[in-house]
Amino acid sequence: MKRKIIAAVIAGLLLFTGCSAEYSVNGTAGGNAGDSAKPADTTEKDADPLADRAFDRVIYDAMTVPYMSLRAYGQHAEDALIAGEVEIRRLDDLLSTGKADSDTARINANGRGTLSRDTAYLTEVSLDLHDSTGGAFDISVYPLMELWGFTSQFEDEKDNTGTSRREAPSDKEIADTLSLVDASKIEYDAETGGIILPDQMQIDFGGIAKGYTSQRIADIFRSNGVTSALIDLGGNIQTVGSKPDGSPWKVALNDRNRGTFLGVVQVKDMAVISSGGYERNFTASDGKVYHHIIDPATGYPADNGFSVDASVSIICSDGTMADGLSTSLYVMGPEKAIEYWRAHSDEFDFVLMTDDDKMYVSEGIEDSFSSDTYKYEIVRK
Repeated sequence: MKRKIIAAVIAGLLLFTGCSAEYSVNGTAGGNAGDSAKPADTTEKDADPLADRAFDRVIYDAMTVPYMSLRAYGQHAEDALIAGEVEIRRLDDLLSTGKADSDTARINANGRGTLSRDTAYLTEVSLDLHDSTGGAFDISVYPLMELWGFTSQFEDEKDNTGTSRREAPSDKEIADTLSLVDASKIEYDAETGGIILPDQMQIDFGGIAKGYTSQRIADIFRSNGVTSALIDLGGNIQTVGSKPDGSPWKVALNDRNRGTFLGVVQVKDMAVISSGGYERNFTASDGKVYHHIIDPATGYPADNGFSVDASVSIICSDGTMADGLSTSLYVMGPEKAIEYWRAHSDEFDFVLMTDDDKMYVSEGIEDSFSSDTYKYEIVRK
């Protein structure tokens, strides 16, 4: 069953830095605690005295991210933050390829098994994305990620400038490993949750897991009565509602290679998730830089207009799909990415920055995106 993303152009405030977002818990990004006006229809009698107060929680060392930041407002915010962290830890234990007792590691070790509810859902979404993107999104790319050294188990060797140094795998190694990659060969039974992988194939939900987690936390926050919140999972940004005063969250897309911002998008109840080659890469002895977004069709890092200096930002209501699409469109390259959006323009919006500094913004966020740094082209249906 295909899952639709309902994209919207609404308003909000948050600082987002490309693939790796940052927001200030002192109020810089989320609005100073206590300085927001009460909603117009709130009276002193029934006003929530904590409605404007921000409660923050920082989670360290989960999902290969150094830290994650959660912010929620209101009288139920503290309970929601605790539940949010519990969910992050649970999903990390369930999905991590580096934990031997996780669902993912167990399936990879045995080549088959029965998936839990969460992993089954991610498998269904991932296989749908693989189909709709023509294979650009592929959870069976894990052997290639291992070959290139972009898994959580790999430690980069850095020189005195902080640059990661190592050699790229050989063409033969890439070709041999590429033969193991093709999610269309996965046998999956949606009714039973049973899965069978071809011999030596391994899967990884790294391209979609944090987006799913941010979506789950947003749902948990809402179930706890939170109507205003920011979720920053190492750059995967999700907002719940608007700021307490009703104004939009502003998400600033970082231009990390140039030390400035690409622009700012205003959102409400939306996810803003980016992929960029600069997030993780290494430099070989010949001076060439290789980034971590592997094209499942070639076995090499994507190099088609989106490479080390590029970024793809997806704006939509579903964090899971936003995460998967940011990777998918990056692999596709600008032309195919735009073509894909035109076929799915009711599901998401985007901000694309190419290697040659051309920026494209989909028309759905034309009125909520702005940039003081770059000229950009509005892409229309």
